[in-house]
Amino acid sequence: MTAHFDKLQALKNNPKLPEVDRPKVMETFDRYQDWQKQMNEASGTTFEIISTLIKATNEYKKFIEVELIFDSKEDFLYRQKGQLKLDNTILEEFMPRLVDVRLVPGLGSVANLITGPQQCFAGFYVGPITSPLNDGGIFVKTKDQDFTVGRQLFLKASTSEKYESNTYESKLNIGYFVSEIKTNLDKTMFQEAAATARELKATVKDSRYVLLCEWLDMTPIDTRMTDIDNVILLRQAKRLASNVRSNFSSVEGRKQSRSEFIDHLEANPLSLKSFELIVNLLNEAFPVITELNEDSVLQQGYF
Repeated sequence: MTAHFDKLQALKNNPKLPEVDRPKVMETFDRYQDWQKQMNEASGTTFEIISTLIKATNEYKKFIEVELIFDSKEDFLYRQKGQLKLDNTILEEFMPRLVDVRLVPGLGSVANLITGPQQCFAGFYVGPITSPLNDGGIFVKTKDQDFTVGRQLFLKASTSEKYESNTYESKLNIGYFVSEIKTNLDKTMFQEAAATARELKATVKDSRYVLLCEWLDMTPIDTRMTDIDNVILLRQAKRLASNVRSNFSSVEGRKQSRSEFIDHLEANPLSLKSFELIVNLLNEAFPVITELNEDSVLQQGYF
């Protein structure tokens, strides 16, 4: 999955990109390759692998957010952040790096493994008796997820025992560990995520729903009141105050507030502790499967 690289390519070909920004955009492709290379070379213990991944991602993300977007001499990149999705797709492309048997050994036994941004199964409905199965007789609801770990299933149904006529075929992405990734988490986003988590757990037994955000922009709510398993603050910090952010939409305003923006980023990098927690949750969701035998059961006293 190259969610971020795809956005870089789209930006390079965007006719609205100011010419003054083009050299930095082209430099970004080299920086992207360096980021990928550093992550590909991650090795050692679980701690060492995660540390290498996070260090490389912090450096690359800072380049995108500061040198490419914030320091631009035009306002296009900053004002169109939401549409261009340059900065917020970095984590979408990064997260599958954690789906690694060196970090989560239990994944080695999962067949048809899927990961990354996926359109996931969210419900199955049977329509009117007169409807053809492939045209209203069966309806599979899906939901786009920013990060998924699960497997593919292949569905085939027919009104004929030999599947000769009126058949329906579909490929389903089943999310057993699902995350939405938010740059800034506010109360409305939290409530939407709670509804998504409820729907997921109604359709996929033992699934996990973890909400990830870089910056907190709301008063924390106890997740035990919802179907969300965890909310993880990737930077362990709150969003910059709105009176500071209001200066960022203009070149002059960004120049005046640059030091405050940089200080906030550097004081709150992507947290190693937060990503270690994600890896721990993945290990809980995908444990190493061990075969039960009488001797081990008698020794441990339970099964």
